[in-house]
Amino acid sequence: MAQAAGSSIGTRTARSIRTPASDDSDRRRNDSTMSETGPFRSAHSVRVYRAEQIRVVNGANLGDGIGIAEDLVPDDIYRLSPVAVMRRLSLYPTSTPPFSVAPDSEVGQPGADLHLDCVVTFMSGDGATTEALILVETDPEGAVAEVLLLPLGEMSARRDYALVGVSRDDPLQVFARVACVSFTRGTMITLASGAQRPVEALRVGDRVLTRDDGPQPLRWIGHHTVRAVGAFAPVLIRAGVLNNSGDLLVSPDHRLFIYQREDRLGAGRAEVLVKARHLVNGDGIRQLTGGFVDYYQMLFDHHQIVFAEGIAAESMLVDTRTRAALPEELGDLMPDHGRSDHGDLEVRERLLDRPDLAELLRGSSRG
Repeated sequence: MAQAAGSSIGTRTARSIRTPASDDSDRRRNDSTMSETGPFRSAHSVRVYRAEQIRVVNGANLGDGIGIAEDLVPDDIYRLSPVAVMRRLSLYPTSTPPFSVAPDSEVGQPGADLHLDCVVTFMSGDGATTEALILVETDPEGAVAEVLLLPLGEMSARRDYALVGVSRDDPLQVFARVACVSFTRGTMITLASGAQRPVEALRVGDRVLTRDDGPQPLRWIGHHTVRAVGAFAPVLIRAGVLNNSGDLLVSPDHRLFIYQREDRLGAGRAEVLVKARHLVNGDGIRQLTGGFVDYYQMLFDHHQIVFAEGIAAESMLVDTRTRAALPEELGDLMPDHGRSDHGDLEVRERLLDRPDLAELLRGSSRG
């Protein structure tokens, strides 16, 4: 495997990486929609470990960092370095990988191709399993430049992890599920009539009240059950904390719509979208880890702001990150769904780094 400058991924020789999309990736990129390459393109950030930060401590690849699928050996035991630090990987997703590294990324070469190589499954000594995505950056010649690990659950330097599974079948779908905004079972959604109904009881065609376009019919309802860990651990917003009528439990990157009477955030506008994970304060808003969670996605003809537990929150946005989570025939019907006019409402992360964020937003907004 090729060594990245300044790192030691392993001693294997450099070579090109071949993925299911490699042979026609150039054609696919030429066919990309405006939302992938034009002015609507936006970067997506995830937190990753470099390959050398998680190494084999017992097994066939002893001493090597995590590698690409063809190099991985089942039952190898991995351990996370005690000094391992997660880095922000900013990338431009596309509906047909490879992705590309964005300019503001902490790891990777801006503009380089980034492949979703495989999904790996680890098992720790107590029988708990943890999944992770292997991402591979390649150089202009197609050789491996760096391997990155995107964990989908918590990983600790104090535990050993046995490699028990390697799958190249659906890494894009797994990545899409992480990016989907989802409500959890039991969330009360406001219908066009004003009545409220649990999200799991909604059906295609039901008319839901939206903030901008009034009553709108549901086009699709998605559902999947995952372990409530890491990137999938939901955020609980207790009743009343954001003027919500009941407890609201959503996926971490779910954006809530807030109207500020006063711009206390310094966002330069009254209307803002804030991701649930930025609101976590350990008190009225916290992330729940453990067990399983049922996630539901609500899809309309256009990206909408709906009302959940009495407050405004976004519906699913079909873009280059999430398209793979849809049935193929449905995704093809919505090529312009990603051209949402809500994107400019999202608040920059540096304005959200404050312990009193939830209280500030509740006080400055109207219920």
